[in-house]
Amino acid sequence: VAIGILVVVHEFGHYLAARLAGVKVLRFSVGFGKPLLSRRFGRDLTEWMLSALPLGGYVKMLDEREGEVPAAEAHRSFNRATVWRRIGIVSAGPIANFLLAIVFYWALFLHGLPAMKPMIGEPPANTPAAQAGLVAGDEIRRVNGNDTPSFQDLRLNLLRAGVAGDALTLELADGRSVQLDAAPMQTENLEHDILRPLGIVRYDPVLDPVIGKVLPDGAAARAGFQPGDRLIAANGTPLASWQDWVQRVRQHPAKPLRIEYERQGQHGELTVVPEAVDEAGQRVGKIGAGPQIDEAMLATLMTEVRYGPIDALWHGAVKTWDMSVFTLEMMGRMVLGQVSWKNLSGPLTIADYAGQSAALGWISFVGFLALVSVSLGVLNLLPIPLLDGGHLMYYVAEVFTGRPVSERTMEIGSRIGMILLLLLMSFALFNDLQRLIGG
Repeated sequence: VAIGILVVVHEFGHYLAARLAGVKVLRFSVGFGKPLLSRRFGRDLTEWMLSALPLGGYVKMLDEREGEVPAAEAHRSFNRATVWRRIGIVSAGPIANFLLAIVFYWALFLHGLPAMKPMIGEPPANTPAAQAGLVAGDEIRRVNGNDTPSFQDLRLNLLRAGVAGDALTLELADGRSVQLDAAPMQTENLEHDILRPLGIVRYDPVLDPVIGKVLPDGAAARAGFQPGDRLIAANGTPLASWQDWVQRVRQHPAKPLRIEYERQGQHGELTVVPEAVDEAGQRVGKIGAGPQIDEAMLATLMTEVRYGPIDALWHGAVKTWDMSVFTLEMMGRMVLGQVSWKNLSGPLTIADYAGQSAALGWISFVGFLALVSVSLGVLNLLPIPLLDGGHLMYYVAEVFTGRPVSERTMEIGSRIGMILLLLLMSFALFNDLQRLIGG
């Protein structure tokens, strides 16, 4: 669904620009391969098609280079359009993706984005944050002059500065400004907790060791735990907080834990065997239970990023620009070897993250769509033959030389582009499979 939405918008950008430029559109296909559904309608009887492989799409235009064109319609061929019109048609696809991202971000900022405040927990000893004097509860409002209205924004700004190797200047809510003397950020896997080496951890308030939620198929449910159970001790060791309980469970993957608990004033004892899970290369235990949370306390840790209609549109455009530049920076650093290629994702990871974001609600799903739409726009503008950016490269050369690029040059470019795209897709799929196999 996620890829389908983005592809339809991208191809509709090409379609609309072609129509405005007077170029006849023969086919609009969502997906590749064998047609599943096909209908013709409109003034030009354009064929609208749904194909078997939903990992892309295309718009086919009238073109004398691809077949015989009736003399009466030759003036509507793509190849006869002026170079500026061809540039407009080709660039309209990525532009449509950027506009879609702006609309999505505008809607989110207009509705209001609930988020965790940019508040940090106690920095681990000897980390740059601890050495700079940061403590639990500090709220970081800016990183190198960039606003951080939420913890997610804080993470993104720190990631961006850390990958670039920039010095870090943090401005706090209490007016302090601190410098972090940090080593270059490790980029082997940017999905992991890459901020911990800096000493930047999310603020987690001390919670009572009381179960608030039990997953139906988890180890806690099988052991007989219920919401409201107060955990007293594990293997005879008292539990002072929920954090103590989590630490104890993580340390006992596939090992029994004897738990003393209190339920409605009555004491009891149960044995639970935490499930073993691979997490960041470590084998840890999990039982499928969550803490009981005080809503009033939670409200003090949350914020909402919300703007009026005009400001929301401006911030949506700024967010789209920032994410476009960041995406391009990361791609460039991959090429230069400064960021690991293991961070490249393919359709399997996109599908996985789309499912996870949809499960969290429409706000998360729309935010995910906006992010992938930006990535799709940037990717298609890369100067690689077969992509929109490759065609734009030919047309820009035509503008400067005054004549079209030769068929031979385009043929060689297409072969090179095909090889590059196959390598890119193969590497992305390999990374996807590695993530699935490795958890």
